[in-house]
Amino acid sequence: MGRVTVSLIVILCTLPISLMVNRIVPEPYMDEIFHVPQAQQYCRGDFKTWDPMITTPPGLYYLSLVHIAPLFPGMWYLKVVSSFSELCSAAILRSINCVLAVICGVLVYEIITHLRPSLDERKATLQAVVLSLFPLHWFFTFLYYTDVASLTMVLAMYLACLKRHYRFSALLGTFSIYLRQTNVVWVLLVACTGAINLAFSQNSKDKKQLDNGLSVKKLGVLADNKSFPRGPNLRKRNLASCSSASNHPMSKASMSQSNQSSGLIGEVQTIILRLWLLKWEVFMSFSPFLLVVVAFISFVCWNGSIVLGAKEAHAVSPHFAQMMYFALFSVLAMAPFHICFSQVAFVCQSFLKNKKLPLLQVLIAFTAGFFSVHFFSIAHPYLLADNRHYTFYIWRKVIRAHWLMKYLLLPMYVYSWFSIFNNLGKAQKKIWRLAFFLACAGVLIPAPLVEFRYYTIPFFFLVLHTPTSDNRSWLLIGLLYIVVNVFTMTMFLFRPFRWSHEPGTQRFIW
Repeated sequence: MGRVTVSLIVILCTLPISLMVNRIVPEPYMDEIFHVPQAQQYCRGDFKTWDPMITTPPGLYYLSLVHIAPLFPGMWYLKVVSSFSELCSAAILRSINCVLAVICGVLVYEIITHLRPSLDERKATLQAVVLSLFPLHWFFTFLYYTDVASLTMVLAMYLACLKRHYRFSALLGTFSIYLRQTNVVWVLLVACTGAINLAFSQNSKDKKQLDNGLSVKKLGVLADNKSFPRGPNLRKRNLASCSSASNHPMSKASMSQSNQSSGLIGEVQTIILRLWLLKWEVFMSFSPFLLVVVAFISFVCWNGSIVLGAKEAHAVSPHFAQMMYFALFSVLAMAPFHICFSQVAFVCQSFLKNKKLPLLQVLIAFTAGFFSVHFFSIAHPYLLADNRHYTFYIWRKVIRAHWLMKYLLLPMYVYSWFSIFNNLGKAQKKIWRLAFFLACAGVLIPAPLVEFRYYTIPFFFLVLHTPTSDNRSWLLIGLLYIVVNVFTMTMFLFRPFRWSHEPGTQRFIW
């Protein structure tokens, strides 16, 4: 029932806005001026012509053909169009993202219920609907961009991996890279998550078998006695039995292993041990992911760059400040769970438990943050010149308002990461948190341009793995998203402007 509810709500939230956007902005806008003509070339059967300004692979265009093909017979029969290429208008091409947004909402619901099976269906539905309204994801549902398709394919890959359909997951991962190259990082994270889950689930099975074996042994001892002691004697016998069980060498090993796994090194040791014992199963399950990564590396070596076109404008750069921006952006996007008295107290309490180590962590975090914003804060020419993006104004009015401003924001960056890790720590193992951090770094640090769109997939992974079930907070977040969506869409549709140096109507966009 939750899937149907999510689907209906997403349709109601997207269909009217899609019709409005196509009526007010019928012509391709921004990056659509590259994507729409390229897709129309494919609709004409021309698969050789390629716009050199397009940086992403042609996965979206092939997906569009699959989307349009079922529509053509009915439209041709009704004499609406006379050829397949006529059906590839900007409005029809944009509509694929509306379909994908519905699928994406259902995938989010499925992942939430899989990760937290005890969660109430209404809460899971609420969370899926709110995430479907996430401003960046929601806004680009109505334009012909790769963002919605990329997120949908990555989530589908992840859900398949969670259900242990590893080969199918790797296949979906391949197509996700065909939509956007940086998705290779999420393929690696999904594979790592699958390996971690396999190792610890097997470890849990072994512990359960051990506990069952000890229980059977105790029952056997009791069954051998002709009479069962009563009263205090029974309690003494049970205590003695528990004591003997705890002194069992296998039990000691299990307890030792459990204690070790509480730390990062212990978790790594456990994973390596379990995966080595299951090496053939691991090889058969995860070798498809390895093939995908090897094929991608081969492509990069052959292409000479990770992007297809406009290589000079998208050269890999050490943009470490991106990690700071992403952390603060994510905390603001989930403000009720991060910017509240209980969360601040929880983060501070985590430092009071052990004074030396947290102080060292804070010192390292501030040092890394300072070096990131001082030496590796990049102002891309697109960011400085294009006043159609909100990042243009944030950069000028906030970060560059004063030379001290980027340093004054440093405590907020550091708190954001500590709050994120503390919330993740309530449900996720240290090794997964490290893998997630490295995945974010792999996607964001090489990107020279500050684009909030790049934060969508890591944000979804972050929220899906954060145990947040308070309905009031989710409703507040949903209200926040609706306000932002109304504002951005109003600015986009009803506040156009013109440039003095270039003809045409300009619009504000993320």
